[in-house]
Amino acid sequence: MKLARRFWFFVGLATVFGLLFLRDVRGQEKIRLAHSALESSNSVWYLAQDRGFYKKHGLDVDLLFIPSTTTSVSSLVAGDVQVANASGGGVANAVVAGADLVLVACYLNSLPYELVVNESVKSAEDLKGKSIGISRIGSASDVAARALIRGLGMEPDKQVPIMQVGGPAERAAAFRTGRITGFPSPPGIIHLTKGMPFKILISTADFQKRFDFPYICATTTKSYLSRQRETVKKVVMAHIEATHFFKTRKEESKKIVSKYSRITNEAYLEDAYTASAKLYDMVPLVTRAGTETQIKEAASRKPGAQLRIEDMVDDSIVRELEKSGFIDKVYKQ
Repeated sequence: MKLARRFWFFVGLATVFGLLFLRDVRGQEKIRLAHSALESSNSVWYLAQDRGFYKKHGLDVDLLFIPSTTTSVSSLVAGDVQVANASGGGVANAVVAGADLVLVACYLNSLPYELVVNESVKSAEDLKGKSIGISRIGSASDVAARALIRGLGMEPDKQVPIMQVGGPAERAAAFRTGRITGFPSPPGIIHLTKGMPFKILISTADFQKRFDFPYICATTTKSYLSRQRETVKKVVMAHIEATHFFKTRKEESKKIVSKYSRITNEAYLEDAYTASAKLYDMVPLVTRAGTETQIKEAASRKPGAQLRIEDMVDDSIVRELEKSGFIDKVYKQ
């Protein structure tokens, strides 16, 4: 009799826990997200996953790594992912071409890049005819390369060829083997060149005016935002919490960056963290000045194209979260 009672007691207990588990699983809304790089500037995406911020806000996230903005944009348009990291330049080019895309939040609104070149390059003139490596045409590294080359008084493509190579680590490898003479680099990547003689020829930090650029941005389609605004809001809320964590928990954040990037070089992790922590915005509104510049660039490639900021930016969710006190509450923790 006692054995039977114990048996039914444990059956009942297991049933209760099973129902609670099912309720928790059913309460999590499935969504597919994508980030486009493994460096620290993209860390809000995978940090939100690693620290459970997506789950906290009711999301069951399938987080994909899709290198470069141009590929992420294609995945959004195809419906393979619902929200992805994409820079303003790539989104502007896609919208001018007829894509149904919109920036909803930008966590980093400046382009922190430097032009790393071989030590033999003494001046801008020495770059003539020599290749600069980027990830893909239309990506943030492409925008950075063109801005940095123009900052030197040179013309991209005409005087300084631009070559598609891959992500930051791939660019460092191509530089080390001599395939390219230089590459635009987020802070810290130079430490991965492993003894290859280099110098920083110019940095966006050297520009007289801050280089405004919608760089690390949550992007979706207008149709998805219209249908699933609350879901997109949950994504942004998770990213705001991840941003706060990154800015306030240095050593833990560096470990997470190392885990996902598989880079253990302490000098890289320190420089990358410092630059990103300083530039991450507390209130992730989309920079209007930076977006306007990208709109002009995109429109210049398609004569007769008309594009306004409102056609590719809707950061009303961020404004709503700021007004409601959510962001202040997160930063007072």
